[in-house]
Amino acid sequence: MLRIVTDAAADMPPEWLEEYDIAVLPLYIRFGEESYLSDGRSDAAEFYRRVLEQRAAPKTSLPSPAQVKAFYRQIAQKGDVIFSLHVASKMSGTFSVVQTAARELAKEFQIYVFDSEAGSAALGLMCREVRRLATLGVMPAKILERLEAMRRRLTVVFTLNTLDFAYLSGRVSALQNAMSMLLKIKPIIVLRDGLLQMTEKVRTRQNALQRVVAMAAERLQGRLADVVVVHANDLPTAESLLAAVRRTLRVREIMLSELSLPVAANLGPGTVGIVALPVEEGVE
Repeated sequence: MLRIVTDAAADMPPEWLEEYDIAVLPLYIRFGEESYLSDGRSDAAEFYRRVLEQRAAPKTSLPSPAQVKAFYRQIAQKGDVIFSLHVASKMSGTFSVVQTAARELAKEFQIYVFDSEAGSAALGLMCREVRRLATLGVMPAKILERLEAMRRRLTVVFTLNTLDFAYLSGRVSALQNAMSMLLKIKPIIVLRDGLLQMTEKVRTRQNALQRVVAMAAERLQGRLADVVVVHANDLPTAESLLAAVRRTLRVREIMLSELSLPVAANLGPGTVGIVALPVEEGVE
């Protein structure tokens, strides 16, 4: 039997977990000495309440290889094929830990560990595609080729509402953060070579949202795409962005998703963005 595993940095509609039989490897978020479990079904409201109350940037922590092995044994039986898709190895050590665990279980399962070079809704779309292809009887090698093609064509553009989290985590200086607040600067973040990189700083929130849509349109070049609008505790802005996407891009399917807590922990509340994947003929 084919099993699909991802980690808690993935975003997808909650019903996909059951519909496509996707298992989520939990990740932990630390608030000081306390750990908060994120497993794809976590209470986002409680997470953001603690973030706003404590005014501190939470840290993500990795599972151990032993924890990953125990998770595989919990969701699969000996002889099963497991596709294990994970957040970009350049952004997290999760992939490396999973690789170690997979090697140690080589006699129990046939495990294909895949570096998405992304996270968020990209992982959700990839997991769904694995299940679709497996249902069609596509062989694992061809599924991996399909995943690699998806990874190359992916578009991810976010805007942060504030640099507070980057300041609290030590990524920018207090002066940069103060200037950003004074000038109402909103950073634009894109996925490039497996990393989220700041490419522009736009004045005002509205201009940043318009720029996010424009950059996605530039990358897609009029191609039909599946699009996921993601947000971190800012549904009204996400709904506005979704409406702009409908007006501007050619979409086959469009979805709205809460940003996974391990990603939100690094980007901060108010982050919104677009994850888009051009539609191509499926592998038969």
